[in-house]
Amino acid sequence: MKTSEIPGVAQTGFAPAAAYDAHRPTYAKEAVEQFLKRLELVGVNGAKVADLAAGTGKFTEVLASRLEEYDIVAIEPHDGMRAELERKALPHVRVVKGTANDMAEIPDGSLACVVAAQAFHWFANMESLKEIARVLQPTGVFGGIWNIEDYNSPLTWKIHSGWESTMRDVVWTFDDEQPRFRHEQWRKVFDEQNRSNPLTLHFADPLFGLPLGEDSVEFETWLSKDDIWSRLRTLSQIAVLEGEELDKVKKTFFDSINAEETETDEQGRVAVHGRTVFFWTSKIPAEPLRSGG
Repeated sequence: MKTSEIPGVAQTGFAPAAAYDAHRPTYAKEAVEQFLKRLELVGVNGAKVADLAAGTGKFTEVLASRLEEYDIVAIEPHDGMRAELERKALPHVRVVKGTANDMAEIPDGSLACVVAAQAFHWFANMESLKEIARVLQPTGVFGGIWNIEDYNSPLTWKIHSGWESTMRDVVWTFDDEQPRFRHEQWRKVFDEQNRSNPLTLHFADPLFGLPLGEDSVEFETWLSKDDIWSRLRTLSQIAVLEGEELDKVKKTFFDSINAEETETDEQGRVAVHGRTVFFWTSKIPAEPLRSGG
């Protein structure tokens, strides 16, 4: 896949980049600190880090604000998203166009860490793993992090009842061929790297260590009902809706969130629940070539 090739639902769904940037959540301090510790980045001044599929820079901003002053390259294929990120002019950040399997501007073995924030499910394939391994130093680390609200969560999660449960049911009706985090498919590529098929003369050549490290931190955010609706509208599968289909989803949302059982604070805000989920793994150093004799 060349840098110009982005899944159609992403190209369209992420077109309103300013709205995405305004309404998508940032990352809680506790979760970020735990994640960066696992990536061996805490206290490492000037570490070379890539924010892959950086979008409008929600996580790039977090990295750029750190006292370690990381040397950051933010890689993003979507022109609108990338323009929003470039507008921020973040310190120690170079913004480039690229995809997970085509980071042509990044030299081999040049990065201590590659991070994919809110994104790895879009490119959880072997081509991307090979390219990520290429740009990492011999013992570099790769990690992914997501903010996942209850209404956009896997069906295996036990979530809060009421409007959040209602909207999860709605979100799950808009499935297409592209797996999202909630489908829990992204881990499969790490198993694929260890799979051999003697019939095709393909033998396992693992790039990253297993088992994956995984952890999560729960969060709760209080927002106005209109702000919650705006956040829902940034989900790519909701963002592309129009006309009667969009009106139907909007009515379902406001009917459920305006129900008597929905708890509000003194400002009329409603709690949004979710988890910040993250994983990490280290690159397996390549075997040195042995001389004959």
